[in-house]
Amino acid sequence: MPRSPVLRDHIAAAILDKAAGILAERREAASLAEIAEAAGVARSTLYRYFPSRDALLRALADTAEAEIQARIGEATPGALPVPEAIARLTRGLIAAGSKYIALAYLWHKPAGSAGRASESLLPLFRRGIADGTLRGDLPAEALLGIYADLIEGAITRSAGDHAGVEETSAAVLTVFLNGALSR
Repeated sequence: MPRSPVLRDHIAAAILDKAAGILAERREAASLAEIAEAAGVARSTLYRYFPSRDALLRALADTAEAEIQARIGEATPGALPVPEAIARLTRGLIAAGSKYIALAYLWHKPAGSAGRASESLLPLFRRGIADGTLRGDLPAEALLGIYADLIEGAITRSAGDHAGVEETSAAVLTVFLNGALSR
């Protein structure tokens, strides 16, 4: 008897959730058998959903992208003052990135894969420049690129330091919005 699409999606999501945690912890050493066991499914079930490690990583990357887009939407960057929107975005992006940190080590993202997130955030950075909240001597694209690099670096560093989302977010916001110079 075929499984319902809802059950199939639920099982796939459970596998991906466990895979994110195990891959973050064990990286290349993690086996698909460990992931199947942690997800409470047989290896054959895991292979039905994800026939290879690459297929699992691709699905994990798609899930991470969907979560990042959801976090951007939840931050309502078009409706809040720029500093508050950037603070919400920072917390959301670091939380999502921390969950999917294994992708930074195991997945070679295709060129231009950050395009959707950048496109949706660029108006916020342009608005910040226009209203004087963000510096105007750099184009919005450059500020967004610097912000994205800072987020990515902070996620990777916080994983090694086992720093929490709030602590990491506060550090990123301090450096991005106030600079690193002592006053």
